Amino acid sequence: MTIAKQRNCTPSLRAMFTLLLRAESQNRSAKSVEVFGWLILVEGAALLLMPQLAESALHLPSLTPQGADFLRLVGLLVGGLGMLYICSGRLNSTGFVFASLLDRPLVPPAMLILWWRDILPGPLALAFAVQDVVSFLWTLTAWHADRRLQNG
Repeated sequence: MTIAKQRNCTPSLRAMFTLLLRAESQNRSAKSVEVFGWLILVEGAALLLMPQLAESALHLPSLTPQGADFLRLVGLLVGGLGMLYICSGRLNSTGFVFASLLDRPLVPPAMLILWWRDILPGPLALAFAVQDVVSFLWTLTAWHADRRLQNG
């Protein structure tokens, strides 16, 4: 099916849930996006439910009640992104995989700026930056492997 025909065809919700559960014909780059999604979903849940654990694990300064609430809010947002990554990876969404290749390299400079301006503690900024660089490189490598397989 051509891309133009795919864009004009909206599958049923049942069909989408079936694809989500089975992840048929998932390529390497989509799998890397899915795994990254699971990672950040778990991180988001940990930040949301146990901000003190993150404080301890990352050697952050003691959290004030307001700081813990902000960390929970970050956890909620990160978890939501994780869900998007999981679903897009499971559904083999090439467009989302490509968009993630544009987005994830922006995280390390953003973390550097947040750390430099004393908005984010160094260990937390470094953890997010390293995670995004490594996952970006994995997805990029998988993208190239998928292209080589398609081109024979």
